[in-house]
Amino acid sequence: MCFYKQSTMSNNNSYTDQSKLKSEEKRCTLVGMACDVILSMTKIATGALGHSSAILADGIHSISDTMTDALVYAMVRLSGKGADDRYRYGRGKFETLAAFLISVILVIVALGLLVEGVKDVYAAASGETLERPHKMALIVGIVSVLIKESLYHYTRFKGQHTGSSALMVYAWHHRADALSTIATLMGVAGAICLGERWRVLDPIAAIGVSVVILLLAYRLGRPAVEELLEVSLPDREKDQITTIVTHTPGVKAFHNLRTRRNGNLRVVDLHIKVDGDLSVARAHDITREIEKQLSNELGEVMTNIHIEPYRGSNMCEKESDEPIAQE
Repeated sequence: MCFYKQSTMSNNNSYTDQSKLKSEEKRCTLVGMACDVILSMTKIATGALGHSSAILADGIHSISDTMTDALVYAMVRLSGKGADDRYRYGRGKFETLAAFLISVILVIVALGLLVEGVKDVYAAASGETLERPHKMALIVGIVSVLIKESLYHYTRFKGQHTGSSALMVYAWHHRADALSTIATLMGVAGAICLGERWRVLDPIAAIGVSVVILLLAYRLGRPAVEELLEVSLPDREKDQITTIVTHTPGVKAFHNLRTRRNGNLRVVDLHIKVDGDLSVARAHDITREIEKQLSNELGEVMTNIHIEPYRGSNMCEKESDEPIAQE
């Protein structure tokens, strides 16, 4: 007897809960987008009128944030459409793609800051005098840091609540922006308070922050790349799956366990061995029990379970009174 089962937790309550989570993701992204639009316009105006090239550059940087916001929002909407005839596993990978693209944007922005910082340091070392910024630039910078740090905590909370990898990456993007603005503030404060010689603090701090952003981009982009490459779930989660399967009544042995992520969805494929004399209905009940336990422990799970008769002949199998073995 051979039985194949696929589940997507399609009951009405699960569908409603998932819809609510996607709505929270969209709302969170829109909040970030609105804040970035306001910040970018304010910084550009302040930088142009207050003779602060640092704040002006930071405002241009915020424009890239707005583009990132639009990208995340579009990807979240796509990933929330669910499965259909073309996307049988859903659209979770759109969210992963968004996380990867954001990490790429972070790399580009960081490299831009690094290059400009090196140019400014060289110019200052060559005797060029940097213009003194207006105090209003300092005030705008402080307000920007407070807003961006608040957005980081808000978005991170929403990302943990919804299980959205894109929102978690987006939260760190807000934190990176706050760090970048802090570097700008150091330069502005030095230029205002310490005199012409210390205006070089701005590009020096920008170089340091660009390195930090590059490290953040690597840390945030690596999980997205691994998911796109179908890397298995962490060992801790695979151990949970093994424990659940081995303790499910009726399962004699299992093998060929394969796992991966699809957005916030975990996909689990495995073969289980049961008594060959079981009815189809009983075998179905066993798979349902496994699916239920996996969902309780791991969250939203898609399972593909293949049932085989237990004959006690494979290396992966042990007798029922001994510990169940995995191939």
